[in-house]
Amino acid sequence: MGGLFSKSKKPVSRVTEQDKAVLQLKQQRDKLKQYQKKIELNLERDRKLAKKLLSEDKRDRAKLLLKKKKYQENLLKNTDIQLEKLEQLTHDLEFAQIEVQVLDGLKTGNEALKKVHEILNIDEIEKILDETKEGIEKQKEIDDLISGQLSQEDEEDIEAELESILDVKDKLPDVPMETLPEDVEEETPERPQRVKAKRIAVEA
Repeated sequence: MGGLFSKSKKPVSRVTEQDKAVLQLKQQRDKLKQYQKKIELNLERDRKLAKKLLSEDKRDRAKLLLKKKKYQENLLKNTDIQLEKLEQLTHDLEFAQIEVQVLDGLKTGNEALKKVHEILNIDEIEKILDETKEGIEKQKEIDDLISGQLSQEDEEDIEAELESILDVKDKLPDVPMETLPEDVEEETPERPQRVKAKRIAVEA
């Protein structure tokens, strides 16, 4: 019963603090872009309104509106600078994450390499190489002994056999180049039916 009411373990989150920081930076970037669009719409509206006021000979109000427009243009420039900083910071943070992953990979690779070096130490490798060298030398001695037991006559026979193998293609018959006649179907004669021999009753 205790197992039913026990708290289940929460799965370990794979989202790191760096991931959260990158997400926050991107959210701030998106908010700044929305703010920029809002300013741009206000600038366009104020420009049209100032033009209308000038046409109505309301110069003072038009001038005041243009001052407001100038202030908003400065705000727009500041948001551009802030956006550039956010983009650079986001890029640097993402690249730092990649560098951490590369370092982790190098660390894992170095540990694996150390384990391989522990298995195959220098003494073990030298021993394997010496044994291989001895095996090659023994095989060479065996080959020399076998070849030394062959007489001159045996050597000549071997050479002759090699030549015969190489010349075997010259002894093969030529392949005819003429076309073969077409097969003519022969009529098979009908088999005569067997007539059952009647038994002749022999009078006793």
